[in-house]
Amino acid sequence: MKNKHLTDLERLEIEHALRQGMSLKRIAKQIGKHHSTLAREILARRTASNKGAYGRITNRCILRADCNRHQLCMDKPDCLRCCATCSRCNSVCPDYREDICAKLLRTPYVCNGCNDEPRCVLRKQYYLGRPAHRQYRDVLVQTRSGANITEDELLALDALISPLIKKGQSIHHVLANNPDRFDLNEKTVYRYVAGGLLAAKNGDMPRVCMLKPRTRKPVEHKIDTQCRIGRTYADYLAFVAANPDLATVEMDTVIGRRGGKVLLTLMFVRCGFMLAFLRERNDSQSVIDIFSRLWTLAGADLCRRLFPVLLTDNGSEFSNPKALERDPAGDLRTRVFYCDPRATNQKARIERNHEFIRMVLPKGSSFDHLTQTDVNKLMSHINSYSRPALQDKSPYDLFAFIHGTDLLDQLGIRRIPANEIFLKPRLIP
Repeated sequence: MKNKHLTDLERLEIEHALRQGMSLKRIAKQIGKHHSTLAREILARRTASNKGAYGRITNRCILRADCNRHQLCMDKPDCLRCCATCSRCNSVCPDYREDICAKLLRTPYVCNGCNDEPRCVLRKQYYLGRPAHRQYRDVLVQTRSGANITEDELLALDALISPLIKKGQSIHHVLANNPDRFDLNEKTVYRYVAGGLLAAKNGDMPRVCMLKPRTRKPVEHKIDTQCRIGRTYADYLAFVAANPDLATVEMDTVIGRRGGKVLLTLMFVRCGFMLAFLRERNDSQSVIDIFSRLWTLAGADLCRRLFPVLLTDNGSEFSNPKALERDPAGDLRTRVFYCDPRATNQKARIERNHEFIRMVLPKGSSFDHLTQTDVNKLMSHINSYSRPALQDKSPYDLFAFIHGTDLLDQLGIRRIPANEIFLKPRLIP
């Protein structure tokens, strides 16, 4: 989403508006943000100040109005002055408790524009545009520093690429000849090597430039950078309109623990039936391997009938459409199309069906302990669940009626009696 972060000028505008006494809702409307965003910004970036008031003693003790203590500092035995009227009171009194202004607990949470600010001696909070923007930039740099990769992902990458680099191969050569085994950009791998994150070092690549690399925006890894040409959602709608008899299969990935095993899901839209396959890594090669296995298991004719059209998202694991569309002999076996970016509603059926998976495998849980047998058991229960949209029939029944049960038996999917369906995490210990 563009214009998501506050700019330097917007922060200066906030400071100026606060000094004029404007409300947060009015300021938010003026800069085009939600008032809750503005409140969080002020609370996170306001600056404390020890500024006092002209002509007044800076005493911030909550007991100052009723305090009658004398000679706390003991450096002037003949001093008859009440300690509450002395500027040293707060630093020497053992009973000192700071008084916090109640106005700082409600909007606008700062002293900018407060009518009592010139004569107030309590600790103040100000929102200042320039320091707030510097603080924002510092936090932004810190959060974006380091390697955006988990330990498991790093170990897997190291096992794949370091032995080849130590054989004298360049990173470009390795990635160019094994595109489906990696989900990182070439420059990212070079940075990991230079940063000492892999067993391979810059010394193993004699032609690597030792100069400090330029800071550039990371580029998303795509096996085929032109994969969307002729395969957009608009192209999909036109193709389906010209071929109304062809059924669409929606394809997606369900993530478990980051860097661990993932699921490839295939949703047959017309009958609501969904297959799921366990993959060791979320890369393109694992998707290709599954379709190759299905091609061998079901046969060419059945696969062409089952998967005439594939609709998926823009994940890098699906960015090699030619490998999915063509069989080993080079003949066309399916057509791959992509949804628009951030448009999950364009494949809403599979997104809704993932809710059944999350009932057993909650979001954030690891899939590393699963086997394909466990996944088949889970899908058997999900596909045997009756749906109102299918006239209270189950997806299993409709799929078996259209395509038969031979493939389901080979894949380990069976029908579960209605009263035995179990969709809780205890289904898979």
